[in-house]
Amino acid sequence: MNLKEILIDIEFDKIFGDKFVKVDGICYDSRKVEKNYLFVCIEGFKTDGHKYIKNAIDKGASAVVIEKITEDIEKYIEENNVVFVKVNNSRKALSKIASNFYKNPSKKLKVIGVTGTNGKTSITHLINTILRENNYKCGLIGTIQNEISGKVYKTSRTTPEAVELHNLFNEMVQNKVDVCTMEVSSHSLDLHRVDDVNFNIGIFTNLTEDHLDYHKDMRSYKNAKIKLFYKTSDVNIINIDDKYGKEIYDEIKKINTKILTYGLNSRCDIYAKDIDMKDSFSSFTLITPKYSGRIRINIPGLFSIYNILASISACYSLGLNYEQILKGVNSIKPVRGRFELVENDRGIKVIVDYAHTPDALRNVLSTIKGFVRGKIITVFGCGGERDSAKRPVMGKIATELSDYVIITNDNPRGEKEDKIINDILKGIDFNEKYTVIKDRYEAIKKALEFANKDDVVLIAGKGHETYQIIGDRVYDFNDKAVAEEILRR
Repeated sequence: MNLKEILIDIEFDKIFGDKFVKVDGICYDSRKVEKNYLFVCIEGFKTDGHKYIKNAIDKGASAVVIEKITEDIEKYIEENNVVFVKVNNSRKALSKIASNFYKNPSKKLKVIGVTGTNGKTSITHLINTILRENNYKCGLIGTIQNEISGKVYKTSRTTPEAVELHNLFNEMVQNKVDVCTMEVSSHSLDLHRVDDVNFNIGIFTNLTEDHLDYHKDMRSYKNAKIKLFYKTSDVNIINIDDKYGKEIYDEIKKINTKILTYGLNSRCDIYAKDIDMKDSFSSFTLITPKYSGRIRINIPGLFSIYNILASISACYSLGLNYEQILKGVNSIKPVRGRFELVENDRGIKVIVDYAHTPDALRNVLSTIKGFVRGKIITVFGCGGERDSAKRPVMGKIATELSDYVIITNDNPRGEKEDKIINDILKGIDFNEKYTVIKDRYEAIKKALEFANKDDVVLIAGKGHETYQIIGDRVYDFNDKAVAEEILRR
């Protein structure tokens, strides 16, 4: 492919060099540049891609996209036989470039985007399961893994950067995938990663305090999320029981895209009634505009009902009938790291969950309180270099809804461990039953030693993660595996 083809529909100020130069690949990380690659300079939060132009040229880049021209860049333009393209916004350009390079693959399959604070991972997996059981070839993009027709790929972020994203879509097209369900983070919407994705269906789950280190306030957070629903072509699916869901509904009802609402009351298009929740399952009567019937999922909690309603709404929009929905639902298994049980012979219930926001922690603990016969023992911490405002809130929720709390490290990253823990303690009354054990292994061990028959131990915050980041080092650490090892001993 030549550069001119890649630059279709891209606003650029000027091209320095031959616009027909050959381009064999796209890269925004100079370390991964190969011969005849187009290197796109992105100004990031920790570094600036413009600093690595020489590296890219030395590795064989045939063209470079820039957002600014400095004295050094002027020299590169003059002294190297490399084409330079000046654009106003490199991130926006990267999205279009990636889509053009892979020949707009998202237009060749159905794409379902799921956004919101909590529930994205579960909903994408639930939709995937229901569709797969009804003979759809499926793709999945999200926090735990990316998947194409059953083949699993590792992932490093909720929503990949545009180059990786359109590469995945392209592989899905090559594998004749029918539907791709993907998590759409607020960062990806705000940073233009998904600008050129053709979304057929958009789903809003809920909005609670998270990522305010980046978005600064809930209004900005919501405004990032709402961008998804202006990009969809077929239908938007909104949790109308959520405060911000109502606001989003009121704003997007003026656009032409159809809206389906879901929730727990009869004003919704798709809703649940006659709810029955036990310690190992949830069941309800599903009501849709076309059919109704009883649904049972082997995942407890009200949050799981909201997740399955969102998933059913998407499948309903694709034309699945009740029998097809039921067939898919009957095959659903708990998602890794989401209310995942750790088997043991001690008569205690050990649960690993990704709950790392106040609302998620409250939902999980409220669900546990609904069936627990003994004590609730909670192990949790908060991530470093992330929204610090939620830390005392989570401390308060944990101690109010648990009988005993062990505060420990999550992923402190480069932030001081004591600072994170002290922030959590600000939300706790000092007469509460809690202790601090920084070492996460020892914290989990203490909780399991303290537990008796009929108690519930919740290990919250990391869920599916198989690592712990302390300082600049990444250590192997898996909450479920650690709990299993300790219980075996």
